[in-house]
Amino acid sequence: MSDLTITREDQPTRGRYVARIAGIDAEAEMTFSKADDKLIIADHTGVPDAFRGKGVARALFDRLVSDARANGVKIVPLCPFVNAERQKRPEWADVFQT
Repeated sequence: MSDLTITREDQPTRGRYVARIAGIDAEAEMTFSKADDKLIIADHTGVPDAFRGKGVARALFDRLVSDARANGVKIVPLCPFVNAERQKRPEWADVFQT
């Protein structure tokens, strides 16, 4: 989806990925807590009705995994959506701590 943008917002102990679609006044998010420099806890995914069926949650998940791999970070999949996606993609097991 070319009109989808995902940004990462970091705070000292937590952060989130925010997805926006051009022309839609809403945002989706995937939040995480930072356990330490090499471990994050994916704790929530929220997608508004305006984004449903557009693959936004999956795009957020893909970005989470990509960033974790690039930075040598493990993910604890507390969020039900993140855990379900993790189970569908065994080739990404290396990035998850369960």
